[in-house]
Amino acid sequence: MEKQKNSVGRRKEAVTRVFLTKGTGNITVNGKDYKTYFALPYLQNQVEQSLKVIEGLDKFDVKVNAKGGGVKGQAEAVKLGIARALIAQDAELRPTLKAAGLLTRDPRSVERKKPGKKKARRSYQFSKR
Repeated sequence: MEKQKNSVGRRKEAVTRVFLTKGTGNITVNGKDYKTYFALPYLQNQVEQSLKVIEGLDKFDVKVNAKGGGVKGQAEAVKLGIARALIAQDAELRPTLKAAGLLTRDPRSVERKKPGKKKARRSYQFSKR
């Protein structure tokens, strides 16, 4: 039995646990097929991207537990998680994935609201008179 490799992907508030095994190309997210879970084509493309770069779309089975955030954040977290799991499986894939920019965790997240402001940066409207 092939050893299962797992990793974590994060983006904004979304956290995904990715379990990667050798297989036929099945990708399931929270028990559903990824094409049903991520209905939009560009989100499906995000999920497949790490596997497409190494031409392994039909060589691995991926099982994902995703929670938090929205669908876009989750899709991008899955992309990072799959890339990290692939490196755990085979360290020689690292230069290929790094060149494609798939190993960088996007640090951008929502800025907190500040006191005396309406939102993080938006002030109340100034009135001279």
